[in-house]
Amino acid sequence: MTLTDASASSSAPAQRKLSTAKAMVEAIAQEMERDEDVFVLGEDVGAYGGIFSSTTGLLEKFGPRRVLDTPISETAFIGAAIGAAVEGLRPIVELMFVDFFGVCMDQIYNHMAKIHFESGGNVKVPMVLTAAVGGGYSDGAQHSQCLWGTFAHLPGMKVVAPSNPADAKGLMTAAIRDDNPVVYLFHKGVMGLPWMAKNRRSIGPVPDGDHVVPIGKANIVRPGSDVTVVTLSLSVHHSLDVAEELAQQGIDCEVVDLRSVVPLDTDTILESVGRTGRLLVVDEDYLSFGLSGEIIARVAERDPGLLRAPAARVAVPDVPIPYARPLEYAVLPTPDRIRRAVLDLVNA
Repeated sequence: MTLTDASASSSAPAQRKLSTAKAMVEAIAQEMERDEDVFVLGEDVGAYGGIFSSTTGLLEKFGPRRVLDTPISETAFIGAAIGAAVEGLRPIVELMFVDFFGVCMDQIYNHMAKIHFESGGNVKVPMVLTAAVGGGYSDGAQHSQCLWGTFAHLPGMKVVAPSNPADAKGLMTAAIRDDNPVVYLFHKGVMGLPWMAKNRRSIGPVPDGDHVVPIGKANIVRPGSDVTVVTLSLSVHHSLDVAEELAQQGIDCEVVDLRSVVPLDTDTILESVGRTGRLLVVDEDYLSFGLSGEIIARVAERDPGLLRAPAARVAVPDVPIPYARPLEYAVLPTPDRIRRAVLDLVNA
């Protein structure tokens, strides 16, 4: 899939620019206007507007009956969202940090993800579970993980992770309209918040009006011929920065933004590796038993002859995310680690 396909569902070219946070809110607001069954609930989603501005302005626009601030009980409010979904509503429920999934995993996996299967396909669970992910801000081991590989490992849920404002809007719209439970993971570093580290790619063009990005379709955000870099979320930004730098040295990186973990767009990955012959997976999740290994395994199973060099990975080693900034940046997939991995691949 090409870069232009990202906004193929919009009839007009995107001119205005929004932050990722504002693009998310716009998608939610438009769907709440379109469908009265859509509502929002979670901790600090009302008057506060979400601690990462993921629901700013919704309470003022739609009122407390459709934007519900909940007590600090993840099991209770996620369970309430599941009950609403099976009764035909379309809740968007925010888990403030993805790290908190442990206290409500029974509701998420034994109920949200399984009800459709256990009902023989007769009961739908059309809901979106959103959560903030990612490190880089000295938030410590309990507020800095990504964990999309954990959700992806468990059948019954779709999992998406946008990297830019246009995809944030398009994937949110698709998630709300989907009849399956969708886990929507937004990295703090792509939200474009003024009080966090500046990121020039966190503000960008967003189509006005209806905009849908199909779940399960990756996007080639930078074509190249020497190395395929498969990544997602904030690591797309880092990979593009490295690709621009290495282009000055004559190294041409193709960057594939997965956008969706479940379903995983294996075909786009294979097509890209077929062009470059080299594969680097960059993943801000844990190295072992996760997404990076799954991608490499799919290439090896489907067509191992595509690779001219062994595939490589840049991921978080199997340690909790440290609080100390130097230690934290030692384990995250930083541009420096990505650069070194690309150079190792092309010089292999």
